[in-house]
Amino acid sequence: MDLISILLIAVGMAMDAFAVSLGIGTTRRAKLPRPIFRLSFHFGLFQFLMPILGWSAGSTIASLISRFDHWVAMGLLAFVGGRMIRSGLDPGGEAYPRDPSRGGTLVMLSVATSIDAFAIGLSLAMLRVNILYPSVVIGVVTASLSLLGLLIGHRLGTTFGKRMEVLGGVILNGIGLRVLITHLI
Repeated sequence: MDLISILLIAVGMAMDAFAVSLGIGTTRRAKLPRPIFRLSFHFGLFQFLMPILGWSAGSTIASLISRFDHWVAMGLLAFVGGRMIRSGLDPGGEAYPRDPSRGGTLVMLSVATSIDAFAIGLSLAMLRVNILYPSVVIGVVTASLSLLGLLIGHRLGTTFGKRMEVLGGVILNGIGLRVLITHLI
């Protein structure tokens, strides 16, 4: 598989993580270097690992997981997006009462943004592509775009305040809905 194809796949896989990072950036909860690093690193790490897991699982498990993976991704993104919308509409509310770059929230967001990468790994296994190089490219591109999303989101959040938090929540719900619709159609 050529580099251009891998880069196109990587950018496509990274868009969910970019949008989630943009939304988190608007909340101004991840404005210091450590939380920014943790978020972008973990989004990239999960996007790196999921294609490898999908490639390893092969087509046997694919039929079992494909029945509900889109529901899981939609549910996780809708949960986080709903919290962001509620917080944006409440003058004193916060979408992330704790740091979203730690613990369960970090894992939940990382899994939700990387479930599609599992399917890419399955596809690459069927094409008999060596998975390591594409996975590294997908992980690096995702980490880079997540960092960019956090930085842009922070700037927008500083400029536009809580309205950007509502927009970030709407974007997350839209991504969840897109995941669900594309899998059901």
